[in-house]
Amino acid sequence: MTSKLTSKPTRRFFMSAGLAAMGLASMPDTARALTKARARALIDQVVSDINRVIASGQPLSQMIVEFERIFARYADVSIIARSTLGADANRLSGAQMRAYTDAFRGYISRKYGKRFNEFVGGRIEVKDVREVKSWYEVRSMVYLRGQSPFEVSFLVSDRSGKDLFFDMVIEGISLRLSERTEIGAMLDRRNGDIGALITDLKKAG
Repeated sequence: MTSKLTSKPTRRFFMSAGLAAMGLASMPDTARALTKARARALIDQVVSDINRVIASGQPLSQMIVEFERIFARYADVSIIARSTLGADANRLSGAQMRAYTDAFRGYISRKYGKRFNEFVGGRIEVKDVREVKSWYEVRSMVYLRGQSPFEVSFLVSDRSGKDLFFDMVIEGISLRLSERTEIGAMLDRRNGDIGALITDLKKAG
């Protein structure tokens, strides 16, 4: 039997890097081993891998497979996935959360893999790093042919025991916050049925 959750009404709103920071104000401000240099090194590798994929000339389907590997390796998928469910995450069993996290990983990789496919012929460059409480924001710029450069920031923490990024902010839009709105709306449309949401996420993106 598929269990159901009661999701709270969702709201559409404009999200910026500043809002992303506000949304993370509740993160524990404890002493951590993460340093500016380590945060920079992580995102240097992320950007290197993304640049390699967008310059590879592979078909989109293979690029998406590569982006899923990048996401799984460098992103704190568990934290991002749980965050997108909001309070509803507390009602899931361990098995449901694992199933949701797996489905979310594929969904987000397909969705943003298609977005990164638009970067073919361009490049991403890491610019600077700043410390924000117990995490770091690593700012990069995207350069595309015939378009003005735009910013992509990665928010990096080691709260899960290793250095990972837990949010990506593209042109001021937080992945974590925008997907929380999107997932909340999807769950509302399914009357809180988490099983139906998981099934649909496996096909979405």
